[in-house]
Amino acid sequence: MRGASAPAPVVKLREHIRLAVVSVISLTLLTGCIFPLVLFALGRLLYPAQAAGSLVTRNGVVIGSRLIGQDFTRPEYFHPRPSAAGTGYDGASSGGTNLGPNNAKLVESVRQLAEDYRRSNGLPPDAAVPIDAVTRSGSGLDPHISPQNAALQVPRVARTRGLQEDVVRRLLADYTQGPQLGFMGDPRVSVLDLNLALDQAARLTAR
Repeated sequence: MRGASAPAPVVKLREHIRLAVVSVISLTLLTGCIFPLVLFALGRLLYPAQAAGSLVTRNGVVIGSRLIGQDFTRPEYFHPRPSAAGTGYDGASSGGTNLGPNNAKLVESVRQLAEDYRRSNGLPPDAAVPIDAVTRSGSGLDPHISPQNAALQVPRVARTRGLQEDVVRRLLADYTQGPQLGFMGDPRVSVLDLNLALDQAARLTAR
C-alpha cells in the first residue's frame, strides 16, 4: 500500500503581504526615484542646455526658450503662427482649438487670419497663404514657422527696419533648419532665433 503523500506547504498570509509590500517599495524606488534621477543626471551631463529647457539669454537675462513660441506682433519682427493657448502663447494654457475641419468657427477663423496675413504683408487679396500662417498648432506653443511663411514676411520686416531685403533673406537662410536627421519632418525656422539675429544685424548696421 502506497504511503499517503505529504501535505503541500501552506504559505502564510503574512508572507504574501510581506512580499507584496517589498515589491511595491522596490518598484517605487526603482521607477519613481532611481530611474528618473539617472536620466536627469545623464541629461545634465550629455545635453546641459537642452536639459535646462533650451533657454535663450541676453546679457545674462533669460528672454525665452527655443522650445516655446512667443507672440511677436510688432511689424519689424517675423510673426509666429497663430496660437489658441490662452490669450496666445500662454504656457500655462497649452492647447489647440479642437475644432473639426468643417466647423464654421474654424472656417471663419482661417478666412480672417488669411485676410489679416495678406494685409499685414502687403499681399494681393487672392495670394496663396502658407497653411501654418492661418492654423494653430496642437500645443499653441510652436516656436517654428515654415520657410515659405517666413519668406512672405521678408519685405515687411526689411521695410520696417530699413534693411535691404537681401540682408534679411540671408539671415532667413542662415536660420532655416532642415528636417531632423535629414528626413524627419519639414524644414523650419525658429522665430525667436531669427528675430534675435535681426536685432543684432540692426545694431551692427546702426554703428
